[in-house]
Amino acid sequence: MYLQQFFVEGLGCASYLVGCEAAGVAAVIDPDRDVQKYVDEAAAHGLKITHIIETHLHADHVSGNTELARRTGAAIYLHEAGAAQFPHEPVRHEDVIRLGNVQLQVRHTPGHTPESITLLVSDTTRVEQPWFALTGDTLFVGDVGRPDLVGVEAARDLAGHMHDSLNNEILTHDDSLIIYPGHGAGSLCGRSIGSVRVTSLGFERHSNPALQPRSKAAFITFATEDLPEQPGNHKRIKTINRQGPRALGDVKPAPLTVQESIPYFRKGAALLDTRSKADYVAKHIPGSAHLEADQQLSNRVGFVLPPDAPLILLLSDPASYQSVVYSLARVGYENVIGYLSDSLDTWEALGLPVTSGDVRDVEPQELYDLIQLPDDERPVVIDVREAWEHAQGHIPTARLIPLGDLPRRIGELDPDQPVAVVCATGSRSQSAAALLGQKGFKTIYNVIGGTMYWMQNGLPLEQPVAASRGVQ
Repeated sequence: MYLQQFFVEGLGCASYLVGCEAAGVAAVIDPDRDVQKYVDEAAAHGLKITHIIETHLHADHVSGNTELARRTGAAIYLHEAGAAQFPHEPVRHEDVIRLGNVQLQVRHTPGHTPESITLLVSDTTRVEQPWFALTGDTLFVGDVGRPDLVGVEAARDLAGHMHDSLNNEILTHDDSLIIYPGHGAGSLCGRSIGSVRVTSLGFERHSNPALQPRSKAAFITFATEDLPEQPGNHKRIKTINRQGPRALGDVKPAPLTVQESIPYFRKGAALLDTRSKADYVAKHIPGSAHLEADQQLSNRVGFVLPPDAPLILLLSDPASYQSVVYSLARVGYENVIGYLSDSLDTWEALGLPVTSGDVRDVEPQELYDLIQLPDDERPVVIDVREAWEHAQGHIPTARLIPLGDLPRRIGELDPDQPVAVVCATGSRSQSAAALLGQKGFKTIYNVIGGTMYWMQNGLPLEQPVAASRGVQ
């Protein structure tokens, strides 16, 4: 048997290549959009990819299944409850997929989504008993899949299914079963997924908060309370995955001069500046959106730019073009025209506008001093956490606008008035600050370290509420 895990930092997505080296065949489970790595890895081990298996229709990233199928001729397999609209082989509970001596047994484990499955994998040259489980978004390290990404109205019903899936399909197995989940730390498909990327059922049984003994009613409450923000653009991503993602083909650099770019800008194309913050502060094009080309780009872009906008990139290094394009495509941003190959000096020499300055990072103590100012000088503090986080304690005067709601509620704010954005640790607030900057807000403060650092500095919070998540 051959097994290889692939991991996308930032999004926290895990995918797998499982194969039988004796038979020379393999399956890819939950492929992301950069599919060439699976083809290369399989070829390096003498394997032909014959199966592409989705554990469910994803809401946080666009699958590479149709692209991989086009390149390899492999069939795509998905549970029949997914109602996918692209060519695929529907699977059902207890179906068995055989790859030579490797056996993958399908277990229907709804909860994260109605069509979610777990694959029990056996090496039949040794024993028929499952060696490991590919649990998709059912069971994670230290967590389970959240039930609300199909729709908040369906969350409680799915949480009930998750309780049954865990207790009737997962926890019935021996503690020695190795667990390979569909996500790791960084993913928004869970609440507090661990950073270790593999675990055992025995360890999770004893240490995972979601697996502690509870009544079904208590589990439903546990699973539907205190959920983090939903992934940006998640409804559109889910639709793309159900309809069948567009094949990207070969991603090749597409340089554009200033003169070639201007007609696109006139037609409404957006400029995404992915350079470092220092470079952006020193000089940038007015109206550009700034998101650094780091591991969080995929998570942040959905809160800053509309997904169907044509995009031109401004890069620190043209060699990063392919990785940036894949980071965007993974979350459904596929309309990248190219990158600006001319420097900003050339832009400026042609008489086109540039500006400087950016979001200003502030320490908690500095913000505390600012909110003591008179009303006409005090910044509006926007807390972009979720309502349950805000209720546990927030910065005095802070107004709650969760990050996922900010794009549609931005009209409630005055772009001429100073705004300070805060979240739990400073990550979500960076996305919020980028959106405000792109919309022309004149003075924006980002609170370093968020409310966590605020508390560490001994500064007061308003309306603390004790959280209760007891086991029943």
